[in-house]
Amino acid sequence: MDQNYPNPFNPTTTIEFGLPRAGTINLKIYDITGRETASVIDNIHLGAGTYKYSFDGSTLSSGVYFYRLIADGLTISSKKMVIIK
Repeated sequence: MDQNYPNPFNPTTTIEFGLPRAGTINLKIYDITGRETASVIDNIHLGAGTYKYSFDGSTLSSGVYFYRLIADGLTISSKKMVIIK
C-alpha cells in the first residue's frame, strides 16, 4: 500500500493500494487512540490489481489518523495520515 497523497490533507486525500490476488477487502480509518472513525471499504470482494480510493475527512477533527488495509481478515498494511483544517 502506498502512502496517501496529499499528506497532510484538507479535506480529501487519495489512498492507493495493490492486491496480488482477489479477496474480501476492508479499508478502515482509526484515530490516535485506535477507535475506528470511518470505513472507506467495507467487506467488498476485489480482484487482483491496483486501486485508488478517495477519502473525505471533512467530518473529522484535525490530527493524526491511521488507515489499515485488511484482506481476508489479515492486516496487509497500516499507514499514518494527517488532517489539517
